[in-house]
Amino acid sequence: MAQEYAVVTQSLVTVTISSSSNSFGSERRFQKDVTIGDLKGKLVLLTGANVGSMRLELYTNENRLVCQLDNDLAMLGSYPIEDGMRIHVIDPQAKVGEFEDVSKVEKFELSPEEYEKRQDTVRAFKERNKIGRFKELTPEEQQRQEEEKRMREEQDKQLVETMNVGDRCEVKVPGQPARRGCVQYRGTTDFKPGYWVGVQYDEPVGKNNGTVQGRKYFQCPDKYGGFVKPEHVEVGDFPEEGFEDMDEM
Repeated sequence: MAQEYAVVTQSLVTVTISSSSNSFGSERRFQKDVTIGDLKGKLVLLTGANVGSMRLELYTNENRLVCQLDNDLAMLGSYPIEDGMRIHVIDPQAKVGEFEDVSKVEKFELSPEEYEKRQDTVRAFKERNKIGRFKELTPEEQQRQEEEKRMREEQDKQLVETMNVGDRCEVKVPGQPARRGCVQYRGTTDFKPGYWVGVQYDEPVGKNNGTVQGRKYFQCPDKYGGFVKPEHVEVGDFPEEGFEDMDEM
């Protein structure tokens, strides 16, 4: 009895989608039995291209053109497509970058008061279900949290008392590169509880000019000022970036 054989291939393929209308790409998985016509419909949502004028090109991961995906009735798997390849969407009617300019998009903003009144927000959900900061604490847990908060504030107070306005410092916030500057303020603030250190950075890597929510804590050029928790600030002999080796020839 003759034995039957069948060639089995993966039904899904993972590719990168790029477009002539924007500068970014995205990775997507598609069924190989999807027709090119249906694939174009899916790519409209990803790229903003017009399905009527859209053209598709298939590239290898070395950026070599393989072929045009030009038969709307053919299945994607009928072309020599493999995982890691790229499908490039071309729309002659689209302007390059028109879907990346967010300056024309009207922003939807809510004031903190309006946000608290809404019942369809994450905050409202957490409050209804007693999650996170809305969790009901036992008297013992409340006392423990209050004691921990008091100890943190006392530690922060002790740290800021070791600093002086004008001290050179280095700021090391977890997950961010180290930045150098000068201490320009130390103490409590109106915008958040606890003790804070106001820093004038050597470079424009800050968030303000020393003024926050209308109160002026110190003065510096815009984008050179920032406020940091004391634990992330170390004072010492920290020369300005780029000037450490000026005495060497």
